Amino acid sequence: MAAREHGGDLDRAITQYGGNRTDWIDLSTGINPCAYPVSNFASSLSSDLLRDLPDQQLIDTAAQSAKNAYQANFSGMPLAGAQQAIQLFPSIIKAGSKKACILHPSYNEYEAQLHKAGWQITYCHHLDEMTGADCAIIANPNNPDGRQFLPTELLELAQCVGTLIIDESFCDLYPHLSVLPLTTEKHQNIIVFRSLGKFYGLAGLRLGFVFSHSKTLNQFASAAGKWAVSAPALAIGADALQDENWRQQTMIKLRHDAIRLDRIAHQNELHLIGGTDLFRLYKCDNAKNIQDKLAGHKIWSRIFSYSENWIRLGIPPDTGWELLERALQS
Repeated sequence: MAAREHGGDLDRAITQYGGNRTDWIDLSTGINPCAYPVSNFASSLSSDLLRDLPDQQLIDTAAQSAKNAYQANFSGMPLAGAQQAIQLFPSIIKAGSKKACILHPSYNEYEAQLHKAGWQITYCHHLDEMTGADCAIIANPNNPDGRQFLPTELLELAQCVGTLIIDESFCDLYPHLSVLPLTTEKHQNIIVFRSLGKFYGLAGLRLGFVFSHSKTLNQFASAAGKWAVSAPALAIGADALQDENWRQQTMIKLRHDAIRLDRIAHQNELHLIGGTDLFRLYKCDNAKNIQDKLAGHKIWSRIFSYSENWIRLGIPPDTGWELLERALQS
């Protein structure tokens, strides 16, 4: 079976262009290059957290930390990244005709997991085209183009579909877009995904959250099984989510970095389509040529099979800006 296209596929870059992982700057993802510092856990990671199974207190603390950080009214539960929630939801939702609608373009795992569970999938470009679907799936902000939707728009849509899935994996940067402060137990058909990996730069930790009506959360818990998330992930995640200072400083830094990236791109005839402060989507004459040129300097980027003109770049690490400019100008 052919592998699905994803950012972060650095193994493919190394196979095609050579080098070791340490030689490369990976801009093919939307993961913060300046990750939340986990040095506070250096000693405990070698003892209790690695030895013991995660207890309920650890799970509850992580869930409450997420609820507070996201100002959620819904209850939430931790999972092994938003990806696990995406893998589970198609089998949890019960619908007679199993007709799903995905806002396009978007993250291709939605389609893959729905297809595996036997759903019929259609694509649309506007919210009003989703009316009547048994399940509607929206990322807010959207990946890869950064398209944004107001919470009020999504709450209105929820009244016109069977189940509304809202993936808020990139919403840390835009708290005003989240539906979580507005949803309550009465919104029984809304399911929200959050990710710790993107904004906090901790994708390897594999921690995310699902928020929904308590009955739906029980179904996710049953499907995920015991100890779906490791104790270190829960402890580090709770610490990160409680650190309001770091969050605010990081939002400011990423805003400045995104503006800087746009300026460099514009100087090299890459024209902004959209994005978030963690990734930018540009239009160019030939995306594959740009990807090849960057790869020659050991910088990996993301292109798309459905558009020969689109290239997505993540935010470089502080040490990578000069190399990126040099590579684009070469």
